[in-house]
Amino acid sequence: MAAASVALSVVLTLSACSSDTDGKAPVETSSAPTPTVSLNTTEAAKKEAISTYQGYWQEMEKLYADPTGTKAQLYQYAASAALKNAEADAKRAHDRGRIYTGGVALTDQTVTKVNVSGKVPNAIVSSCLDISRWRRVVTKTKKPVSLPENRLTKYRILSTVEKYPEGWRVTRDEPQGKKC
Repeated sequence: MAAASVALSVVLTLSACSSDTDGKAPVETSSAPTPTVSLNTTEAAKKEAISTYQGYWQEMEKLYADPTGTKAQLYQYAASAALKNAEADAKRAHDRGRIYTGGVALTDQTVTKVNVSGKVPNAIVSSCLDISRWRRVVTKTKKPVSLPENRLTKYRILSTVEKYPEGWRVTRDEPQGKKC
């Protein structure tokens, strides 16, 4: 779509600047069209943001399950604070001889806000994150590590997903502290 807009702009600009045969200076009769955001662009952004968000959590499971932290490709789905925080947190767990087994479940994934016309297109994804089956265990023995009984295991989380030149990336996670 962007390529078509650029091509149309070039054609319009070139045709508007053509000269008459009588030797007069060319007169510009049209300006480039103002880009508009179509519903299709917004819907595509929403789908890509959700897909990236799902991939992000799949890679998070791999990152936390691997004591070396090298099997995950989280950088393909995360950047900025989200990537830095996840890698640091997983490293702390691994340095303490802990890994996470099982997995997370995502429900009610919804794009609550999308901006595709800004300098950095972005979306806010809201979901219910269920970590009740994601178990922290001792790496060597696979024995569970005790956790507080009253901890929140199903909660609402808001994540910012931004479009980078390499593709969409989760850049921030904000647990809301609310049960879902």
